[in-house]
Amino acid sequence: MGILTVVTSGKGGVGKSTVAVGLAAALSNRGKKVLLIDADAGLRSLDFLLGLSNKVVYDIADIISGNCDIVNAIYPSLYHKNLFLLPAPADIKHKLGVGVMKQLVSLLSRYYHYIFIDCPAGISHGFEAAMSGAEKAVVVSTLDPICLKDANIVMRKLQEYKNFETKLVINKFSKKIFRKIKAYKDLDEVIDTASIQLLGIVPEDYQLLIAAANGTIYPGKRVTLAFDRIASRFLGEKNFL
Repeated sequence: MGILTVVTSGKGGVGKSTVAVGLAAALSNRGKKVLLIDADAGLRSLDFLLGLSNKVVYDIADIISGNCDIVNAIYPSLYHKNLFLLPAPADIKHKLGVGVMKQLVSLLSRYYHYIFIDCPAGISHGFEAAMSGAEKAVVVSTLDPICLKDANIVMRKLQEYKNFETKLVINKFSKKIFRKIKAYKDLDEVIDTASIQLLGIVPEDYQLLIAAANGTIYPGKRVTLAFDRIASRFLGEKNFL
């Protein structure tokens, strides 16, 4: 059975979907078979980030309505051999329910080492459905004090629902900006504000933004190395880079 992880955030715009793709890609590069499920009906973005938007014909809504078999709605990544995507419904009226998500992941988990559910930001109905199918959680935040406060709220909601193993990824990190804003004295205070164990830090890199905007693979090394470290910690490896 595959390990099911929801990737979530309290606030939009923190790069949650980019983190989901980056972590999934790092694991797939290690030979793990990984599935990304986009659970953000109406606002799906994983197909765009993976350069697959022009190839998507079927999505989760088509599976539910019986328009296609599950295998027809799963698309291989153009850049990573072991990475696959199940797109969210294009229309918000087909938003996913708890029962549907549980059925989907129960069926699919036997075919993948890891499944990541990219959750809508916030704690709405979509959040409840996405976390219902998961066993672990990765909460994504930036250094914005509001984002970190909201990350703590999400963590508490996760714990109310189930005793999730929850980890924090700080995204878009810049030492220069961190020193300038002076909101926190150090990273320990950042982690204490979220009250979530740190999984890793992804540096701010405009090359990543450009790659995401164009649905192409990231050309640099800094962010790739950061996600490789995060993947190592996610796997529980002691001697990560």
